Amino acid sequence: MVQVLETLAQRSEWSVSQSEELYQVSRWGDPYFFINSKGHVAMRTGGGSSSSIDIVAVVEEARRRGIEFPLLIRFQDIIRAQIDRLNQAFETAIEETGYESPYQGVYPIKVNQLHGVVEEVLSSGQKYGMGLECGSKAELIAALPYLQDDQMLLICNGVKDHTTISLMIAAQRLGMNVIPVVEKQKEFADLKSLAWEEGFLPVLGARVRLTTQVSSRWEDCTGPASKFGLSASELLNLVKELEISGFLDRLHLLHCHLGSQIPDIHTLKQAIREVTQVYVSLIKKGVGLRYLDVGGGLGVNYGEDMAGTKAGLDYSMQEYANAIVMTIKEVCDVHNVRTPILITESGRAVTAHHSVLISPILGRRGQDELSHEMALPNDAHEAVRKLFQLVMQSTERQNVDEVLEIFHEAREKHDETHTLFTQGHLSLEERAMADQAFWSICQSLLVKLQDASLHPQPPELQKLENLLTDQLLCDFSVFQSMLDHWAIGQPFPAMPIDRLNERPSRRGILVDLTCDSDGRINRYVSSCPNKSFLPIHPLEPGASTFIGFFLMGAYEDTMGGAHNLFGKVSEVHIYAAQEKKDHFWIDKIIPGTTVQEMLSQVQYLPKDLHRRMSELVRAKIEAGTVRPNVGMGILGQYMECLQQSTYCNTGTLVRNLDL
Repeated sequence: MVQVLETLAQRSEWSVSQSEELYQVSRWGDPYFFINSKGHVAMRTGGGSSSSIDIVAVVEEARRRGIEFPLLIRFQDIIRAQIDRLNQAFETAIEETGYESPYQGVYPIKVNQLHGVVEEVLSSGQKYGMGLECGSKAELIAALPYLQDDQMLLICNGVKDHTTISLMIAAQRLGMNVIPVVEKQKEFADLKSLAWEEGFLPVLGARVRLTTQVSSRWEDCTGPASKFGLSASELLNLVKELEISGFLDRLHLLHCHLGSQIPDIHTLKQAIREVTQVYVSLIKKGVGLRYLDVGGGLGVNYGEDMAGTKAGLDYSMQEYANAIVMTIKEVCDVHNVRTPILITESGRAVTAHHSVLISPILGRRGQDELSHEMALPNDAHEAVRKLFQLVMQSTERQNVDEVLEIFHEAREKHDETHTLFTQGHLSLEERAMADQAFWSICQSLLVKLQDASLHPQPPELQKLENLLTDQLLCDFSVFQSMLDHWAIGQPFPAMPIDRLNERPSRRGILVDLTCDSDGRINRYVSSCPNKSFLPIHPLEPGASTFIGFFLMGAYEDTMGGAHNLFGKVSEVHIYAAQEKKDHFWIDKIIPGTTVQEMLSQVQYLPKDLHRRMSELVRAKIEAGTVRPNVGMGILGQYMECLQQSTYCNTGTLVRNLDL
């Protein structure tokens, strides 16, 4: 049976703009990602430059250099461009509103603690005086040596023990602008005790728990149920203790956090108005506040377009800055209080776009259709014969009602053949022919319903799409590289990186290497009403097909789990270079985690593994099971595997074959 859908695709014209609309590239990729005239995904370098980097060219260069896949590509220029955009947005808002204090951004390193990312953030943000935020002892220790300028802020959130607070005070004694933020009453008691012991009065901040609640995937962590922060009564008690202890003028920072991905501008303004009222009240009580840190929450559009819901955004970066600056100024002006130095912690917006995961497709598992050589035996069961008759009918011209009738009858007969086989009345060969006939019918009927462009779409259309969706085995682990997708349903835009000037005529579900049914992508960003599959091109035998996963730069790098002992993937750091042939150069190559490194993390030590394997091989040699040279060769083969990647070595596999 000719695969009708693919034949139709070859006859149909298809444009790059149609692919951009299909994969919603402008929604999640603007202003960085687009599809170029070759039908390849490309990255604009930002900053008003017209130059771009072809992602296919980066992949080809990585393959030429022998870099193993899956591969994480870091476009470092995007970090710089996002920091520029963020600071320019606040500068514009401050200038237009007459806000009398400056803006100072800090980067929360929990969003992506990787050394190369933090260094790029600090380098790009140096001209803006960009600081850091830490939330743990390890993050504090990582951040302190990077405070080269005494004006550079380090805001310290999270739970703090005696050792951590002592180190923060020590940093202040060195002249560093380190501000421990009091999250709980006990933290102030510890800080006060240390201050008295050391005879040094430190600067501190306080985090307030707002009543405004954000409707998002993280809504349970906002509002009164927030894990961190002082309630209004706890804050007033703290102010009393500050006054009694002589610390009132040492409380320099008021902090709040609305949670990740604030979905709408109205909620943002409401929360900013609430925290500014707290700021004004504390100023009137004589508290020496200088900074107002409104936390993170600047949203990133991952492609979901339902503004005002948990999924989408209804504002731009400039609107975000305008709303914050204007709201703070309005409240302060009403109360005749000076405006604070404004701080935000926009980590997701700074880093999300810069990282792209590239995974090869290793194979496809689809539904078998009838071939031209398939002949119906003379003694075939009547149910199988009926399915073969419906195959012929499905290729003829029908109206929509007739198409739906054929589909319903085919499903009924297909179910009947399964029952007959289970009861022993149908041979295995007949069952296989019945399955192939059914899938051939479904394929033909799906094309007819798609061509009809029905509004509204009948439910049978989605059923057919789901039935005829391929499983595409990809060389990656959802649990290592996309934990937020598995854990909270966060979508990440995924699409082929080339052939985007061709119609994607098939549908695929991307599944990973893990031995887990959850190891798959369950929801896709596209213009298709049915978001449960990814539109994909037919795989070409002998050719490599790569899928790009975008907006991977926030949280996913360090939150991943080692399910099935899959480790970190290889990565390359890319910078734009107009003078180069393909307009980029690779600044750094970081190999992925080896099998040996991964095993060591779970306490399988190489020396012990070698000893145990050597003993096994020696015993087999002594027993005469294998010759000595064969046994030692097997031992060498085993030890060589320890140095390899935890992922499939795609260089030695025949790719794109049906599984």
